[in-house]
Amino acid sequence: MTTYKLNSLNLSKLKDQVAIPQYNREKIKTGIVHVGIGGFHRAHQAFYTDQLLNQSVTDWGICGVALLDFDTAIYNTLKDQNGLYTLVVKELDGSLTKRVIGSIVEYLFAPENPIRVMEKMASPEVRIITLTITEGGYNYDEATGQFDFDNPLIQYDLEHPQAPKTIFGYLTQALKLRKDRGLVGITIQSCDNIQGNGHMTKKMLMSYVGVAEPELAPWITKNVSFPNAMVDRITPATAPIDIANLKETSGIDDAWPVVCEPFIQWVIEDDFIAGRPPWETVGVQFVENVMPYEEMKLSLLNAGHSVLGILGALMGYTTIDEPANNPNIREFLRSYMKQEVTPILKSLEGVNLHKYEESLLQRFGNIYIKDQIERICSESSAKLPIFILPTINAQLKQKGSLKYAALVIAAWAVYSLGKDENGNAINRKDVMQNNLFEKAVEAKQDPSAFLEIPSVFGKLYQSEAFVKAYTSAYQNIVALGVEKCVMNMNNTVLKKMK
Repeated sequence: MTTYKLNSLNLSKLKDQVAIPQYNREKIKTGIVHVGIGGFHRAHQAFYTDQLLNQSVTDWGICGVALLDFDTAIYNTLKDQNGLYTLVVKELDGSLTKRVIGSIVEYLFAPENPIRVMEKMASPEVRIITLTITEGGYNYDEATGQFDFDNPLIQYDLEHPQAPKTIFGYLTQALKLRKDRGLVGITIQSCDNIQGNGHMTKKMLMSYVGVAEPELAPWITKNVSFPNAMVDRITPATAPIDIANLKETSGIDDAWPVVCEPFIQWVIEDDFIAGRPPWETVGVQFVENVMPYEEMKLSLLNAGHSVLGILGALMGYTTIDEPANNPNIREFLRSYMKQEVTPILKSLEGVNLHKYEESLLQRFGNIYIKDQIERICSESSAKLPIFILPTINAQLKQKGSLKYAALVIAAWAVYSLGKDENGNAINRKDVMQNNLFEKAVEAKQDPSAFLEIPSVFGKLYQSEAFVKAYTSAYQNIVALGVEKCVMNMNNTVLKKMK
């Protein structure tokens, strides 16, 4: 099979091997600036938008912005491939559905030219700025509930407004340009896994603006909207085997294809101050209030991923499908969702929570996805306060079950020591990993010491009920190991059911 490097010049040569864009990319206008052009954005929002452009819509192309120095590789790849990449959907039966996505029609590297990024965000044709900057990118302090001005990068941005390093520096200066030039307002749309992500984006941005450019705040209040949204599609990191298989089976030399599961969902509050794409024509759901959908997804899917990741890492697994297909871990996760999460969720019209839970177990267990546990567990200090702590706090309020969530937090304490149960090193990636390790060492003498990280756990350490459940779980994990612990819990549940 002839192999072609993926780029605009070779695109037409691939049409017999794979679906390609059916629109003239040179005629597409940029209406969206997206910050954070990683795998999830390219499997989700860019995919939806590509479908839309295939329907003869021409004014909603995407300008992808690589914000951090860390993003050099993905920027260079998109630049070399003219913004094109292959999306590979790994179906449950092992088959692959492939298509080349063309909706990213411009691409910028912020560290290389900050002013150019600000100017693009401030350009008249851009009406939406979307974000996938990860949970930790919002600079939120769990202990205080406020913006963290002690972050050195934030201090840098305040001192160097024309060469910022964080999203808040860029947005502030871009919005200032729009105001000074008398341009219309704009929508800032978060696509990250944060409950009330629109509200969070607005709160954090306004906090920064209040110090950096206080006179800008009234204009933002009047001219910028921040719709909440729920996003969902499991998108593992691309592996070398994915690149090799694509080249071998389709003749496409793509340096960074994206692999994902078949399931996809995007639910958005319809609050776009300067207009929006007709995404509803390609399956996006617009609602008045997205909160119940967010709560369901964050506390079931995202929390479920973390449960599998942390327990699986300790057991020596490397991909999520492995613990998901371990009968004991699978039953533990099912019980966690059924007994501690679902009882606190609001009912959703048209959603059967039991069926949703079972669908998650099926999705997690997809043996063809091979989502890396290392990826799922990265930055857990930012994820767990969003995915699991709300469930704990809700159960504490109603004096309900805590034992499953307590075991997960206890497992995280052991995980933070950096070794699995076989004595092998765990490759941890967390901005707080030094602090977590120090507290994990203290926990070997006093398990509750691990909870004394206010920016992660807030005041949870003051809860006698949780500390008791957590300490018991910690001691059991140390004495018996993860699988024996969950097996005992599962057997206890079965005995009660008989």
